[in-house]
Amino acid sequence: MPAQISPQWMMIIAVAAMLLGVALPLLTILKLLPSTLCLNFLAVGASMGGLLLGMTGLALYFREHRKPRE
Repeated sequence: MPAQISPQWMMIIAVAAMLLGVALPLLTILKLLPSTLCLNFLAVGASMGGLLLGMTGLALYFREHRKPRE
């Protein structure tokens, strides 16, 4: 059976990916990294992947912690 990742870890990984998606373009603007097509796609992919993973983590977190209906 595959190991499952908790929603809290999903959100932590998502924040890290989104920060990477912000840091890479910033470093290319400051001329610390060369602007290549691969690096630009990596930045966009990290940002979008982080957003999707974060939303999934939030949905799973709220599903686990919602109050039962009376």
